[in-house]
Amino acid sequence: MSRSLFPYIMSEEEFYNSSDSIRSGSVLRYVREATLTEPLRLLCGQELPEVTIAYETYGSLDESKSNAILICHALSGDSHVASHDEQDDPGWWDILIGPGKYIDTNKYYVICPNALGGCRGTTGPDSINPKTGIRYGMDFPQITIEDIVEVQRRLVHDVLGIEHLLAVVGGSLGGQMALIWGTSLSQYVDAIVAVATSAHLTSQALAFDIVARNAIVSDPQFHKGQYYDKGNGPATGLAIARMLGHITYLSLESMKKKFGSARNCDNRDNTSFETRFSVGSYLAHQGHKFVERFDANSYLSLSLAIDMFDLGETKEDLAAAFRKSQCRWLFLSFSSDWLFPPFQSREMVNAALAEDRQVSYCNIESDCGHDAFLLANEADQYGTMIGSFLENTLQTSRTHQGTPLSLPNELDDQEPPKKHRIDLDNILRLIPEKSRILDLGCGKGDLLVRLRESGHDHLVGLELNEHYVLRCVEKGLNVVHADLDDGLAAFSDRQFDYVVLSKTLQTVRKVELVLEEMLRVGRQAIVSFPNLGYKKFREELEERGRAPHTDPRPKSQWYNTNDVRFLTISDFHDLCESKGWKIHRQVALDTEENHVIETNPNLNADVVIVVLSKD
Repeated sequence: MSRSLFPYIMSEEEFYNSSDSIRSGSVLRYVREATLTEPLRLLCGQELPEVTIAYETYGSLDESKSNAILICHALSGDSHVASHDEQDDPGWWDILIGPGKYIDTNKYYVICPNALGGCRGTTGPDSINPKTGIRYGMDFPQITIEDIVEVQRRLVHDVLGIEHLLAVVGGSLGGQMALIWGTSLSQYVDAIVAVATSAHLTSQALAFDIVARNAIVSDPQFHKGQYYDKGNGPATGLAIARMLGHITYLSLESMKKKFGSARNCDNRDNTSFETRFSVGSYLAHQGHKFVERFDANSYLSLSLAIDMFDLGETKEDLAAAFRKSQCRWLFLSFSSDWLFPPFQSREMVNAALAEDRQVSYCNIESDCGHDAFLLANEADQYGTMIGSFLENTLQTSRTHQGTPLSLPNELDDQEPPKKHRIDLDNILRLIPEKSRILDLGCGKGDLLVRLRESGHDHLVGLELNEHYVLRCVEKGLNVVHADLDDGLAAFSDRQFDYVVLSKTLQTVRKVELVLEEMLRVGRQAIVSFPNLGYKKFREELEERGRAPHTDPRPKSQWYNTNDVRFLTISDFHDLCESKGWKIHRQVALDTEENHVIETNPNLNADVVIVVLSKD
């Protein structure tokens, strides 16, 4: 492509840049191979008499074999997840994995196998069928995600001798593999990181895969899948399939940024595909590049495995899938991903929460679409979250083995000393030992940390601020990225002993809904909020004519505050009376002077804590 076609927006290299840019069909220098000792019985009922597994490893396995992490690749990935040295080719997740990176190979033993059905060393359609002496082609039996995971399990246990994994991490198709590990094989793994994936594809995503497969099998060079000795394979059909795929990997926002300023550029590159528009040039380039390194039959086999995957479509089925899971979970989605949209991650999170599993979740703000998990744009956010989650899992695992770790929190070291909060002291006193607690609007997890230090171990936080979710994950807390105004439908009736809303009520828009939900999922609710009847607030309004200011953020003003409610203790009592809610305890505080207010709290207290229930 001529550089002059894009003089004002980006270089040719930047224009063609994608998650595929670093991948090639070159020989994998560090790949290893293993052969299963027993035939593989597939879910479809057929059997593979011989299965070879191609895999790569990074780092060292410790003496206790407790630091192993399995990485599962997406549709077009392979075993080469990261480079091994400076001379090695880049891996498809180099931004995440390596010495000193988010998944630190100085600390972890990382294993990445090429999936069953793939075309980079593991048995697949381009492998020799021992019964016929020729390549399987279309005779390769239909595989499922469960079959792929079974091969991974045998590699880990039978070949590498690892009885238990610290974690399984995967995105997209790899995320589906991680889901199987966490729901069907959780006895073998401590933690699951499922990125940009789903329990099943949407019909829209399914439709793109159907068109892609039709493009391949309709290519005159397909020869019913036996094209290996024909000289030319279905390059056109496979390229079109990949072009379709790239459309689904991007987002409206990313396509606008990449192509909007040069929409009508006409590229004259040597291709039979239309390049009248710049987006056409981009897709043609990605299609041709993909054909150089991937097998069409593998595309058919793996894409159909994705499409058939179904962990559960109804709430009940999903809940049943998570019911026996004993591992920790981290789900990550991306706001602009419409191939595996965030609501599908949230459905799985809700199902796991309903079954009282240990779950954290964040929907990361991104304009990169599905490809975001393979690009550097948001790597600092999701990479830090994954790294912290794994580090806390390792700490917990080794503590259970009798080797406590003291892991510094670098971000905490950068924060200024926090002002002592008398309101948290009093909330702690109100909660009996060993209680089940849900903290709504948990912020950076200050209350949850103190509850954990007090011996409570059944703790869940909900938080809307993405950065605060990260901070909670760093502290080893279970936190879910969610908006309280959407309700608490994920939780069952009386799932918690106490549901806490600490200094957050003033930011809630749907107050009645949130309070009703708190009293549904908890035996009792603890609510604290700034009291606008406080004498200093009254004086501020009466004497200076200024609106009272309760938002503690330094730059907060009336026009950018999160506070949307301005209520007094008396107002809250009126609401409880109208609803028939019982107030069990009330603690009124002067947080400036750090003491409890006994007389006329509506005038003398700036913060109040109320314990209430429906009984």
